[in-house]
Amino acid sequence: MKTALKSSMKLGLLTSLYFSQGLPFGFFTQALPVLLRKQGLSLPAIGLAHLLALPWALKFLWAPVMDRYGSQRLGRRRGYILPLQFLSAALLLGLALPEGSASVPTLLVAMLLVNLLAATQDVATDGLAVDLLEPEELGWGNGIQVAGYRVGMIVGGGLMLLIFDALGWRPTLVSLGVLLLVATVPVALFRESPSREPRSAEGSLGRWLREALLYWVRRPGAGTWFILLVLFKAGESLATGMLRTFLVDAGLGLSQVGWMLGFVGFTTGLLGALVGGALVHRLGQRRALLVFGTLQAGAVLLYALAASRGAGLAVLTLVCGVEHLTSGMATAALFTGMMGLCRAEHAASDYTVQASLVVMATGGAAAVSGFSAQALGYAWHFTLAAALCGVAVAWVAFTFPAPRRLVSNPPGSP
Repeated sequence: MKTALKSSMKLGLLTSLYFSQGLPFGFFTQALPVLLRKQGLSLPAIGLAHLLALPWALKFLWAPVMDRYGSQRLGRRRGYILPLQFLSAALLLGLALPEGSASVPTLLVAMLLVNLLAATQDVATDGLAVDLLEPEELGWGNGIQVAGYRVGMIVGGGLMLLIFDALGWRPTLVSLGVLLLVATVPVALFRESPSREPRSAEGSLGRWLREALLYWVRRPGAGTWFILLVLFKAGESLATGMLRTFLVDAGLGLSQVGWMLGFVGFTTGLLGALVGGALVHRLGQRRALLVFGTLQAGAVLLYALAASRGAGLAVLTLVCGVEHLTSGMATAALFTGMMGLCRAEHAASDYTVQASLVVMATGGAAAVSGFSAQALGYAWHFTLAAALCGVAVAWVAFTFPAPRRLVSNPPGSP
């Protein structure tokens, strides 16, 4: 009973932390493209705005420093998470102070700053997750991670669109800031267990950085695994980078897009992440990636069919739900594999290096999505994205024949 309660508290804490990251990021990546499209911005310009998520791709540069240094009073991970949460909330609330709507340049600068804060917090949160979760909890833990993050993105994107449509800019930004403060309560109440100074910290900072980052150069099979990380989410991101503008161009209003992403996306994305996390251990890493990756490719292809046939609201809602469901399952499987490859001393760095590659792939795909959609049209754009998802599945099938571990451990590593 005590063990179950302890596990529930861990999962609740992680849910609030990943929700906090997804909330502002969802607004800037899901709601903002719709608003910019309503203001007449071109598809390439909206696609290039995804490059403001660059801090998520570069966070591996400062992750080793956060692994080595931490607050003794607040906690090794918590000492970073709390102030970063408050700074993000303050930034969002500050945007709500001026009268009227925020200008596009102001929103883009705010997007960059929020991404920097959230990406840095993510380093500490991922390290805390690896520290807290036992091996048998990784599947559920990553399901919760993906679910919490996706819920935050859906609330920040879908629900905030509904609030904006009804009330305007100021209530929308105030709602974002207040929700972020509320999500800070669990980590504020959490007491991180005292941890020993990492063994490698006895050397110089330069040595610590080399051990953290060059480790992946020496690890057998790391290159093949990294290619999988790049491929696995790029296809989906290429598709979803233009999803919001596709829905707008299909004739849907802000409330309809907000309802579709806020309710349907919330429900199916949450279900997919939890189901995927629960099944990863049972299926095994390789089989889970194959099964869930195939389902994800099929769901993206449904967008192509919907675009080619001029589907209405009901069909688009169904397709959106299926895509969120399969994406949650596939992401939970991928993140479980990533977390299983982390060393205890370099948990935040190891996970961040892998996560940064995923962000580079997804951010790059989203950045070029506008050019692809404009050149090919939505139907062929989504077809291309589905094909890229299929390439990732083929890479798993032909490159990782072993049924169990996808990347081998070098001698002497955990």
